[in-house]
Amino acid sequence: MTASRAGKTLMIVEDEVLVAIVLRSELEDAGYHVLHLTDRIAEALEVAKASQPDLALVNIDLVGGDDGIELAKQLKALDIPVLLISGQVSRARSARTVAIASLPKPYDAADMVLAVTYLLECLQGDASLPKPSGLEVFDEAGFGVVPAA
Repeated sequence: MTASRAGKTLMIVEDEVLVAIVLRSELEDAGYHVLHLTDRIAEALEVAKASQPDLALVNIDLVGGDDGIELAKQLKALDIPVLLISGQVSRARSARTVAIASLPKPYDAADMVLAVTYLLECLQGDASLPKPSGLEVFDEAGFGVVPAA
């Protein structure tokens, strides 16, 4: 575990329980602390306010018709960065003002660990890691990363 992962807390908001469990396991194995899994906006906001995670991984379609983009707006207001994890690429791109990046489904859990590590490093001002394939960063300039031409 790198020093940058120690003490980093993540929140996963995902309606597919098995996907959420596999992600949590992979991220915990990589040294991250993962909060209680949730699939609804109200519960996610309670967890976020109580724990202030370093990064939230949010699916767009949630249980009961809840919308992950709406959750991302509310998390941004709490200064919690959001990585959208959804197969709805165009909807994820439409949320570029409220999320910092998107990793489209299907993704490998190991790719998610690379994406999370990359984003957390960038949030700390370290843009030395290579950007993982498949990860779309919405505001690379805000991370000190020069976007590809």
